[in-house]
Amino acid sequence: MTLRMNLHMNLDDLARATRAFGLSACVVLAGCKVGPNYHRPEVPVAPEFIEQPDSEHPEWRRATPQDAVPKGNWWTEFHDPLLDELEPRIAVSNQTVRQAYASYQQAVAEVKVARAQLFPVIGVTGSVTRAGGPGYVNSGTGANGTAAAGAGAAGHAVTSGTLEGTASWALDIWGQVRRLIEENTAIAQSDEATLANATLSEQTLLATTVIELRFADAGIDLEEKTVQALTDALRVTKAQGEAGISTAPPSAVITAQVALESAQASLIGLGVARAQYAHAIAVLVGKNPEDLDIPRSTVTPTVPSIPVGVPSTLLERRPDIAAAERTMKAQNAAVGVAVAAYYPAISLSGAAGFEQSPLAGLLHAANHVWSLGANGAETVLDFGERHAEVQAARAAYDGAVASYRNTVLTAFEDVENDLASLRILANQSQALETAVRDAIRGTEIAMAEFQAGTVDYTTVASAQQTQLADQQSALSVQQSRLLAAVALIDDLGGGWSASELHDPSNAQRLPSDPSGSPPRTE
Repeated sequence: MTLRMNLHMNLDDLARATRAFGLSACVVLAGCKVGPNYHRPEVPVAPEFIEQPDSEHPEWRRATPQDAVPKGNWWTEFHDPLLDELEPRIAVSNQTVRQAYASYQQAVAEVKVARAQLFPVIGVTGSVTRAGGPGYVNSGTGANGTAAAGAGAAGHAVTSGTLEGTASWALDIWGQVRRLIEENTAIAQSDEATLANATLSEQTLLATTVIELRFADAGIDLEEKTVQALTDALRVTKAQGEAGISTAPPSAVITAQVALESAQASLIGLGVARAQYAHAIAVLVGKNPEDLDIPRSTVTPTVPSIPVGVPSTLLERRPDIAAAERTMKAQNAAVGVAVAAYYPAISLSGAAGFEQSPLAGLLHAANHVWSLGANGAETVLDFGERHAEVQAARAAYDGAVASYRNTVLTAFEDVENDLASLRILANQSQALETAVRDAIRGTEIAMAEFQAGTVDYTTVASAQQTQLADQQSALSVQQSRLLAAVALIDDLGGGWSASELHDPSNAQRLPSDPSGSPPRTE
């Protein structure tokens, strides 16, 4: 049930009511806000990563937040022209990014909706009525107070009208609306961080796909060289068989022929993965696959040197952490919105205008009418509904805190994994470089001995298989190093910082539309 109070004032109280209306505005602006004020929860942060830079890896130097990661165009550190050309298109043409931007713009609009509730609603109403008929009697008076012309005459039509301005204002004494603004602002900032995270994720996905394409090309190039080497081996084997050399029996020719045919089949199959990578790249930059032609290249990207910094900088550098933190603040504000329901709702209303029948002389001072009023409502008994709403809001906040802390812990885990991968893969790459050199040398020696007739072809075939396997492993490890470097940049937050979050109430500072046009503020 509710208790309601209505107050109507007479003409003598008009000046006093006007002053009270202004005083109410001051109360609203300086009023309290119920509910808990937000404080970011603490999370345990180690002083450094386990895989922190040491003398063996000077490129993993400790960095400050100002230069912790490559800023802006971080992909240029890989020295790949295709990346340099396509990465800027992600923010403009990628549909996932555009979807995230639309969600952010929706959240900004919700902030404006909430902020509008702080101010009065002002309106103008007017009406004109013409009435008459048998037995119709006009009870109106003219501007001079005399009976209107035609009053009381049966069947006479009379036109009457009103013109009135109205204002109503729900006072935010307990801060419910301000908490709602705080909540929606935090949600908008969370969506902005999510937009940055989506952009970074799509950029790193493009970098990953380009790297996979480059190594698909490198694998094709390696397989073509293998086919050429096996073609030469088959030619030598046939020549020795025709010459009657004992080390080249008919079975050796068949063995060489099968090895060549298998390599040729593998070479053809590599084209499937290459085509898929090329098509994926086209979609990432917002194009149809047939609209983007990527020529083959034998040049692979280079592994960049990435400043790592200290774990605490991740709290500012990762957009997903910023999004989780802003979500936590929004849920905290939602608690205040729920608590405000315990307090009475108070509103003011006023109207002023003219009323006249008949219509002539409507705007005459004698036809002026006005009213001022106040209304208060308080829920006395709701059988625990408000209490349950507050409990639900607090539980949602606790869940947001857990999500935030888990996001932070996962971020530390991601970076540690990336650093460990880069360190281990670098050592493995060095070992494979030595193995590849030795395998190439072993194949050359085996072929020379075979041509001299001192060994049979199986020795050459075994050496060639070992060389191909080592070369493929070396390519795979190099690819893994590059992918780990991309993952590390992603897990470090790219060139983003939480200080870039905008105030949704200031349209001039909002990020531009991904299409390149400024944000729409209408």
